[in-house]
Amino acid sequence: MYIVLQVWLVRLDYDDTLTIVGTAHISRESIEEVKKTIAEVKPDIVAVELDRKRYKVMTERKKWENTRITDLIKGGNAFFLLAQIFLGSIQRRLGSREGVEPGAEMMIAIRCAREQRLRLKLVDRDIGITFKRMWVKMGLRERMRLLWHFIKALVGFDEEEEDMDISQMLKEDVISTLIQELKEIAPSVTKVLIFERDAYIARKLLECKAQGKTVAVVGAGHLNGIRKYLDRPEKIPTYKRLEHVPQKNLGLYKTLSILIPMLILGMFSWLAVRAYYDPSFATVLWSSLFVWFMINGIGSAIGAAIGGGHPVSIATAFVAAPFTSLNPAIAAGWVAGYVEAKVRTPTVKDFESLGTVERFRDFYRNRAVKILMVTAFANLGSAIATYVALGLIIPTII
Repeated sequence: MYIVLQVWLVRLDYDDTLTIVGTAHISRESIEEVKKTIAEVKPDIVAVELDRKRYKVMTERKKWENTRITDLIKGGNAFFLLAQIFLGSIQRRLGSREGVEPGAEMMIAIRCAREQRLRLKLVDRDIGITFKRMWVKMGLRERMRLLWHFIKALVGFDEEEEDMDISQMLKEDVISTLIQELKEIAPSVTKVLIFERDAYIARKLLECKAQGKTVAVVGAGHLNGIRKYLDRPEKIPTYKRLEHVPQKNLGLYKTLSILIPMLILGMFSWLAVRAYYDPSFATVLWSSLFVWFMINGIGSAIGAAIGGGHPVSIATAFVAAPFTSLNPAIAAGWVAGYVEAKVRTPTVKDFESLGTVERFRDFYRNRAVKILMVTAFANLGSAIATYVALGLIIPTII
């Protein structure tokens, strides 16, 4: 049965062996209810909606101090880390209205488990897998829409409107409101971020309740989905299916990352040979090269500028992009991010304050976050510019 304690706080006594406390992650009442429920139920197991990575971030505060700059810059880490920081900043901003640190109820559950020597279970899916599945399943339109909302938020277009929304959210079910907004922007994101995790958490909770009396602490937005899966356990997908990252789109991306540079090099080689035998065609060659360098450079530089890069980093992105776009092994954003790290070297304080970024303007004040933004957006700008440049060049040589 449901026992509604607050507009945004729900406790579900599923059966004698499982009690689930749903919270908004930002409510002071959540903290008290977690402590009260554990004291009343006297469970054998405390389960929390965390994976191993987020658990370490919450319990090992010094983790960021040892983060290597190269780990922030290389690969897809920039986008994934930015996404985590971005989502965390939204929760922190909401929590500041209540005077509560986001995730405080999770820390209370962990502390209670330690003090009472209860078994602690982490029941959420690996955050890396969640973000990878989310990115792969999103269509191009969803990616662009989500990116546009992200950029608008970063540059402050929505800040005043969001402050109004936050006030309204705290009067309603904040989690359901956020989920509904996310559905409208990118339905695929909601499926992976919410519904798949409902199934994953439900499977984990079934394992927990089989081992002993369990109190689980999860976000209120997951309660309905978890209950449905607990009622119909045969409908829960296997771990193998829930943790699988589809390779089809990734394979296509890798193929394109090799074929496009080959196409571009082949195109300019063909133009050079033709210009050699027909000097009148040299104009087409030089104009095509000019378009390639300018469009690619400007696109990447704009991305670095959106990320708040230093003028030197922006200039580096401009110079590097036309060359890195021809090399699948290196990206313009990596070069620009490395230069940003050299010009504005992050301090220990920057890494320690990653977990306290709240306002969007804080993204531009924190040097570690700025490196991520310069890397991610310079790469994105270069990628978009590559297709724009090809679209302008190919018609002139056909």
